Amino acid sequence: MSQLQILRAASTRSDVAVLLQFKPQALAYILHVLPPSSKYQAFKIAKRNGNVREIHAPSPELKLMQRRLCDLLQNCVAEINEQKNFRDQLSHGFKRGKTIITNATKHRKRRFVFNLDLKDFFPAINFGRVRGFFIKDANFMLHPAVATVIAQIACFNNELPQGSPCSPVISNLIAHPLDLHLCKIASVNGCTYSRYADDITFSTNRFEFPAGIATPSASDPHLWQVGHDVEEAIAHSGFAINPTKTRMQYKHSRQAVTGLVVNRKANVRADYRRAARIMALRLFATGAYQHIRTIANANGVLTPTLVDGTLRQLAGKFAHINRVDKDNADKEEKTELKKGESQTTLRAKEKLYRRFLLFKEFYSADAPIIVCEGKTDNVYLLHAIRGLAQLYPQLATVSPSGEIKLTIRILKTLGSTVGRVFRLGEGSADLAGLIDQYLPELQRFKAPGIMKNPAILLFDNDDAAESVYEKIRKLTKNKSISKGDPFVHVAGNLYVVVTPLKSGKTKTTIEDCFADEIINLNLGGKVFSSSNKADPSKYFGKHILSQYVRQNAAKIDFTGFTGLLDRIIAVISHYQSLQVSAGANGVSEPAELQP
Repeated sequence: MSQLQILRAASTRSDVAVLLQFKPQALAYILHVLPPSSKYQAFKIAKRNGNVREIHAPSPELKLMQRRLCDLLQNCVAEINEQKNFRDQLSHGFKRGKTIITNATKHRKRRFVFNLDLKDFFPAINFGRVRGFFIKDANFMLHPAVATVIAQIACFNNELPQGSPCSPVISNLIAHPLDLHLCKIASVNGCTYSRYADDITFSTNRFEFPAGIATPSASDPHLWQVGHDVEEAIAHSGFAINPTKTRMQYKHSRQAVTGLVVNRKANVRADYRRAARIMALRLFATGAYQHIRTIANANGVLTPTLVDGTLRQLAGKFAHINRVDKDNADKEEKTELKKGESQTTLRAKEKLYRRFLLFKEFYSADAPIIVCEGKTDNVYLLHAIRGLAQLYPQLATVSPSGEIKLTIRILKTLGSTVGRVFRLGEGSADLAGLIDQYLPELQRFKAPGIMKNPAILLFDNDDAAESVYEKIRKLTKNKSISKGDPFVHVAGNLYVVVTPLKSGKTKTTIEDCFADEIINLNLGGKVFSSSNKADPSKYFGKHILSQYVRQNAAKIDFTGFTGLLDRIIAVISHYQSLQVSAGANGVSEPAELQP
C-alpha cells in the first residue's frame, strides 16, 4: 500500500502519529501540552529592501515532526503526479528536483520579464484553509480528524509559520490551483509562467507585452499594473498582490528572476561574485573578513553595519555561485560532447572556489583531517577508530554512556563537492593530485596562526605510492624520504602516511590491516578480491566488504589497524611539537610549517 493510500485510510490522531514515526502520546504532548512559547522561537531577519521578515523556528521535537510530515506529503505529491503522468513545471520553490535555477532558466533570453510578489504568502494560509484543503481536495480527501491533526502540526497563531519545514510543501499544494489558472492566462497571452514561493514571473518575446497580464501606468510607462484577469485569479485563490514589488524588466537592462540574471543564461550577479571574491582574498591574507549586515539599533532602526563573517557564511556564498556555474557548465559540456569533446580540466570559475575549499578544509581545519584514497577506506578507518577508541583517546572520546565521538575528521570525497572540485575519486593518482593543488596555494595563504591541525593523506603502500614519494622527494629536495618512514611531512600542515608493511611483505593495502578471518570471508560462495578485474561470479569486491564491515563492526577485531593508527598519532604529535616549538620561540609559525 502506498503512503498516499495509508494516509487516506487514516482516521485518528494515533494513525497520524504512526505515519510520522511518533508515539501517539508524544504527538499529543507536543501539540496540546507544550505551551506556545516552547514550541517556537521568534526572531527577525533583514530583507534586501530594508524591511524585516519574522521567522518562527520550531523546537527540535516539533521540527522533526514537521520534517517528517513534509517528507510524507512530498511522497504523496510524487505518487499523485506519477498516477496522472504530470510533470509540474509551474512551481519551483522547495520541491524535489526544483531550485531557483530551474525557475530562472524558464525565462532566459526574453524581451520582457515581468515579476510580481504575493503579499504575506505564508500568513495568508490559515488553519481553516489547511484543514479544509486536505478534506476537500480530490487528490487527498482525508478524514476530518486527520486533516485537523495535520493543520495543528503545520500552523501557529492561525497561519503557516515561516521557519517550519512543512510550510513550503503545504503552501505549494494550496497554491497549485492558482498556478493552473495563471499558467492558462500566460498561455493564452503567449507568455511563460513560473512561481517560486511568493515570487511569480511571466516572460515573453512578443514585441509588445500582453495587456491581459500587465499594462504600463498612464503616469509612468515604466510602472506596470497587473492585468485584471491575473489580479482576479490571485484574489479568487485567497492571495493578494504586493504592489511595491511589481516590476517589468526589459531586454536591454539586467533581468533577474529569483536573484539570478537571465538575459543570456541563469547566472549569479556580477556584484555578488565580486563581493565573494573580495571577502575570500581578505580571508586568505588575514584570516578574517567582514560583510555588511542590516542590524536593528537600540531604537529599532535598521542600519547597515559592517560585521565579521564566518567560514560557513562564505562557504554558502561560494556554494551558491558554484551550484549555478556547475549547472551552466553541465549544459555546455553536453553540447561539447555532442561535438566529440569533453571537459576534463578545472574550469576557471572553479579555481577560486577550490582555493577557498583548500583554505577551509585543510589550511584552517578545526581538527586533524584525514583523506583516504577511496570511500571504502573511509568506512574501514572510521570503524577501526571506533572499535579501538578506548586505546586511542587522541582520535576519539568515549562518554560514560558509551557514546563514541571522533576527534579527527575523515573527509568524504566521492560524491561530494570537495571531491568534485579537487578531482578526487578512487585511487592514489587522484589523491596525489591534491598535493599538486595544495602546495602552490600555501604560497597564497598568508593568514597567521591558522594552521592548527595537520592534514593527512593516507595511501596504500604499493607501487602507486612509490610514484607519490618520488614526487615528494622532488618537491622537498629530500632524497632520503622512504616509505619505511612512519610518515612524511610534505609542507605546511600537509603529511603523507602509507599503510605499514606486514612481516614478509613488500606491499600492503588498508585491507591487509584486517585479520585473516575478514580477508578470507566467504559470502554466498564468493571470496574477497581487491582487483577490479576479478571474476564477479567467484569474488566480491571492496564495496561489499565495506558493507560487511559497517554492518558487523561491533564483532570485528580491529587490532590489526593499530600500526596504522599509531602512524596517524605520530603525525598529530609531530605537528603539535612544531607548534609548541613555534610558541616557545615567539613566532606564529615555525620554519617547517611555512610554505
